[in-house]
Amino acid sequence: MSFEDLDIWKRSARLSATLYQMFRDLKDWGFRDQITRSGLSIPSNIAEGFERESPAEIARFLTIAKGSAGELITQIYIGIEAGYIDKAIGRAWVTELKELSAMMASLIRKHRNPQI
Repeated sequence: MSFEDLDIWKRSARLSATLYQMFRDLKDWGFRDQITRSGLSIPSNIAEGFERESPAEIARFLTIAKGSAGELITQIYIGIEAGYIDKAIGRAWVTELKELSAMMASLIRKHRNPQI
């Protein structure tokens, strides 16, 4: 299976592109750089893991992607508090990320225990 066929990759890549669009004019370079990097890390690590093909490597890179999702959730909460992110948009992103994180957790378990 190619990573491009995975809903988790498609959804996380779409969210990453949205972050770049939403923050392209933000003058807080540090925040903009950090939140876009966290968002970009999720689909990038999913792709890297699946390109490596071994179940252990897939699980390892999914774990990294899952960590980036937690990082991004934190940055969204901070962005809401700082007034950079509309509360409703931020909550929708957090909901999406929690769903993606649950999907990653399931895939991690599957690739750590391929015989199950």
